[in-house]
Amino acid sequence: MKHSRSSPNPDQEIRNSLPKPLKLFALGGSEELGASIAARLGSKLAAHEEREFEDSEHKSRPLEPVAGADVYVLHSLYSGPIQSSNDKLCRLLFFIGALKDAGAQRITAVAPYLCYSRKDRRTKSFDPVTTRYIASMFEAVGTDTVVTLEVHNPAAFENAFRCRSVALTATPIFVEYVKTLAPSRLSVVSPDTGGSKRAELFREALEEKLQRPVGNAFMEKHRSGGVVSGDIFAGDVKEATALLIDDLISSGTTLRKAAEAARREGAREVVALVAHGLFMEGSEAAVTHPAISRVITTDSVPPFRVKPGPMRNKVEVLTCAPLLAEVVSRLHEEKPLSDLLIF
Repeated sequence: MKHSRSSPNPDQEIRNSLPKPLKLFALGGSEELGASIAARLGSKLAAHEEREFEDSEHKSRPLEPVAGADVYVLHSLYSGPIQSSNDKLCRLLFFIGALKDAGAQRITAVAPYLCYSRKDRRTKSFDPVTTRYIASMFEAVGTDTVVTLEVHNPAAFENAFRCRSVALTATPIFVEYVKTLAPSRLSVVSPDTGGSKRAELFREALEEKLQRPVGNAFMEKHRSGGVVSGDIFAGDVKEATALLIDDLISSGTTLRKAAEAARREGAREVVALVAHGLFMEGSEAAVTHPAISRVITTDSVPPFRVKPGPMRNKVEVLTCAPLLAEVVSRLHEEKPLSDLLIF
């Protein structure tokens, strides 16, 4: 007995061939960065509502249709003056769930700073591997893609997710900045051996852009119980501008120790390049330390903890909006990201 195929539906084929509308939302605390990204995409942020209830519960919902849309939700998951990283994570997950229920065709979470990304492995008995649990939460609410900037360990980040994950690097941002320095000699320094791959890839990208040799060096660091130790320095920074490259600055102890070591080895100046400026307790002493000439970071975390005066004078914030806008545009148009993904 022969079975005939159902005839194609011309209207359905036409609908499938039409480009899916792009909608970009930015949750509370990320609106400024979101508006900058939207402007670069030639659009505006999609409207949404966030409500607070008396018992600290909350709800978020889109205020415009998202059915069939390609939706991007921006929320940088740092702990801020109003909401903790846990609050922001919860709000982002609930909002993604609401978008999925409302019929969004594809949902991409854009979290420039992804909380818990440093807890990607067990360092003590019975330790949690929190990065993996976070990944499960994103997948459970229907997230199709997770985009973040400069995670602590790109391999661990990618292995934690079953949905698509995009680990961007701040290298393109920092390379453009270093081009404006134009000193006679540069040397890229990793403040610990764990970041040596990040430093080497940055050095290679910088060398290619400048078309001249760039030196390299690294510092040995050991952390136990929150105490950083280690003072082995290897590499050549003599008479060079030492570029300390790291994923973030928290207390700044690691960067200060590496900067002091580079100065002892003859560096003319030390410039710290860190993607995420958390600037937690103790960071003021590190930033204002004479061994560090200045600290360059991005607006993945707004510099609300940077105190006016000597500390603020040494911190410069670069925007990551152009990079994120480019990624959103390429994902929407299904174009490759290979030249943006250094890792």
